[in-house]
Amino acid sequence: MSGAEAQKVDVLERTPLYALNLELGGKMVPFAGYEMPVQFPAGIIKEHQHTREHAGLFDISHMGQILVTGVADVLAQLEKLMPGDFQELVPGEVRYSFLLNDEGGTCDDLMVTRPASPDEQNQAYIVVNASCKHGDLARLQRGLPGLKVEMLHDRALLALQGPKAAAALAHFCDAPNALKFMRAGKFNIAQMGECWISRSGYTGEDGFEISVPLATVEKFARLLLTVDGVMMIGLGARDSLRLEAGLSLYGHELTEDITPIEAGLTWAIGKRRRTAGGFVGARKIQAQLADGVQKKRVALRPEGRAVAREQTPILDTEGNTIGIVSSGTFGPSVNGPVALGFVPPAFAKVGTQVQLQIRGKNHPATIVSLPFVPHRYLRS
Repeated sequence: MSGAEAQKVDVLERTPLYALNLELGGKMVPFAGYEMPVQFPAGIIKEHQHTREHAGLFDISHMGQILVTGVADVLAQLEKLMPGDFQELVPGEVRYSFLLNDEGGTCDDLMVTRPASPDEQNQAYIVVNASCKHGDLARLQRGLPGLKVEMLHDRALLALQGPKAAAALAHFCDAPNALKFMRAGKFNIAQMGECWISRSGYTGEDGFEISVPLATVEKFARLLLTVDGVMMIGLGARDSLRLEAGLSLYGHELTEDITPIEAGLTWAIGKRRRTAGGFVGARKIQAQLADGVQKKRVALRPEGRAVAREQTPILDTEGNTIGIVSSGTFGPSVNGPVALGFVPPAFAKVGTQVQLQIRGKNHPATIVSLPFVPHRYLRS
């Protein structure tokens, strides 16, 4: 690698809310090639609790927004690459799915939306993880010949999450009344342009993800922050919120060596697709559905206050290593440590006693059911 190339790799990108994040006291850290706020002056625990009790605003403009356009069977074409049952989507519906490799491992997890408008039924809108977005774009372009696959560089992305998110957004548009969980639509907000809003998120709370024209996103973020109960939230609380909700994080519970079946996400693979296959990685996925897996994602509640971080060994009660923690943190809402990890199926039953080797000492833990904190999505 040349010096110029090395320098290019070291340069971090910035979201359009970089200046606002700094103004609000955000502690910036490198994340997925961007300078992102890990926390604000209130601190991670207070930001976490505020989102559970009120409304948290998240800058997620580092994520990728991809638009696929083509003939009338765009959704059928997407099914050749992904295991989602996209042809069954009604206009305005959102579905969680994956890009897989030939061995069923996960290249990325993502959200696919069928636009609500009748004149956009030859399109699919996809939101992908920041660390994977360039690879995802290339994979989609290779796998969808004849279709237009483009990254939307003229749009930014916000997430508004929490029990007061709907009331806050209702100051600006009718999305809270028009949408239920995993539904999406386009809404014109005065002086903001056309915003694409889905009732979805990554905290386990009711909330919205809002795609805003790049030119107006800072103005809109500032307006949202003037609404009583809305606070800017960083990556630290985003992680503790999603972990309490039992939601997987790419690079931890999902990797190119972990299939959705092993990660406990079989529900996200359409029943028709499980039988018919026809997507990349289907052979391995169907084999695991038929024959079982060698490892399973589990939820762990350690005793005491010690936090089991990523890569912490999981032991059986006799001290034999049986698995590894994929994510772990302190859960403010449960007032104790929580973790996710992988163990053989024989140890995955709820109630199983295990040990976690934290800083050289073994700490008792129990396999529990997910989520750690109940979801509060608006499903009706």
